[in-house]
Amino acid sequence: MNIDMTKIANIILYMLHKQVKALNHKKIELLIFFCELNHLNFCGKKILGETFIKTQRGVKAEVLDELFTLILDEVEFEDEEDDRVFFIQELMDFLEIEIVEKERFKELKFSKLDEDFDETIFTSDELKSIHKVINLYKDTSVRNLSNECFSLEKVRKSENGAIVL
Repeated sequence: MNIDMTKIANIILYMLHKQVKALNHKKIELLIFFCELNHLNFCGKKILGETFIKTQRGVKAEVLDELFTLILDEVEFEDEEDDRVFFIQELMDFLEIEIVEKERFKELKFSKLDEDFDETIFTSDELKSIHKVINLYKDTSVRNLSNECFSLEKVRKSENGAIVL
């Protein structure tokens, strides 16, 4: 897995700083998808190295979705050397992650610990992509972000389970 968790944690910190409405794990995945897509379209490469897969309801981040599911399910790891342990710990070095039980589902809510958004770990082009996407979609619901995914031809024409980015 070649994914930059420090950058992901910092993008989530930026989302919190910008007061993204109804920020939960699903919205984070979708906003990161649009950040990666924007950066790939304009700069020819991804910011984080995450892979996105088409689902019935939109897209999901391959690694992040697995990590968020493990946190939601409160999985205990037998192998301390499991990469996922390090990834989750890295997120938790920057963020407090709370499991919120709703009537029909559980979701993750995030809040900032001591660290602030560190823009020095991003290139100026990466920052432009992040600022553009977060400002564009910060008030957009998860449902509307999912619908926005289907406005993309690559997502529409792909089978469920196919890699779209």
